Amino acid sequence: MLIVSSIITGLGLGSMYGLLALGFYITYSVSQTVNFAQGSSMMLGAVICYSVGVTHGWPMPLAMAVALLVCAGWGWIVERFVVRPFASRGSNSWLMATVAAGIVLENVVLFTFGKEPRSLPSPLAQEPILIGDLGIYPLQFLIPVVGLAIAFGLHIVSKRTKLGKAQLAVVQNPDAARLLGIDVKRAIVGAFMVSTVFAGVAGILIAPLFNVASDMGTLFGIKAFAVAIIGGIMSPWGVMIAGLAYGVVEALVTATLGSVYTQIMTFALVIVVLAAMPNGIFGKAEVKKV
Repeated sequence: MLIVSSIITGLGLGSMYGLLALGFYITYSVSQTVNFAQGSSMMLGAVICYSVGVTHGWPMPLAMAVALLVCAGWGWIVERFVVRPFASRGSNSWLMATVAAGIVLENVVLFTFGKEPRSLPSPLAQEPILIGDLGIYPLQFLIPVVGLAIAFGLHIVSKRTKLGKAQLAVVQNPDAARLLGIDVKRAIVGAFMVSTVFAGVAGILIAPLFNVASDMGTLFGIKAFAVAIIGGIMSPWGVMIAGLAYGVVEALVTATLGSVYTQIMTFALVIVVLAAMPNGIFGKAEVKKV
C-alpha cells in the first residue's frame, strides 16, 4: 500500500512539475527564452486565490478566475519589462533578470501576505476516497487529469492548427513571420501570459494538499525547469511525461529511503539522464544550416 500511495502522490506532484514545465515549453517554442520566475508565478496564483477566496470571502470559482488574471498580468509584466529589453538587443541578461523578478515578487508577497504558511480549503481535499486501506483525496486524481489534458491540448495546437504553425514561424524566422502578417511581439507576450496562467493553475491545484506561502514556488520552479530539459523542452508530451516520471521517482525515494535522500537522488538522476541524453528523452538535436 505504501508503494501505491507513493505512486498516486507522485503523479499529483509530477503533474505540477509538468504544468510549470509546459510554461517553459510555451515561451521557448515562441521566443527561445524562458521565464525563471515561473515558480514565483505558481506561488502568486495560490496566494491571490487564498487572499480573495478565504481572506475576503469571495466565491472560490471567482477567486480562481481573479488569481489566473493576476498571473496573466504578471506574465505580461515579465515579458514587457524583464525579458524584452534584453532579448531585443540580443543579450542573454534576461536569464538573470527573470530570476531577479521572481525574487522581488516573493519578497513583495512576503511583506504583504506574511511568512506564516496557510491552508487553502478545497472540498476535493477534505474527505478521502477509501480504496481498501488506502485513502486518496479526489484532488489527487484530478491533478494528473488536468495536466494531461493541457498537454494534449498544447500538442494539438502546436501540430495541427494555424496558431501552432504561426508560433513555429515566429521562432524560426521572425522577419518572415512579420511579412506573413503575424504580430511577433503579441505572440511572444501571449506565450508568457499563458505560461504564467499554467503556473497559477498548478499553484491553485496543489495548494490544498500543501500550504500557501511566499516561498512555496522556489523549489517547484527549479524542478520544473529540470523536467522541461529532461523531457525535451520542444515537446509538450515529453515535458509532461517527464514531469510525471520525476514526481513518481521523488515520491518513491521519499517513501522508501526518507526525505533526507529525496533531493540527492532526484537531482543526481537529472545529471545522469542529461549526460546520457543531452537533448532530453523526447528532444531532438537542433539542426543548424551552414
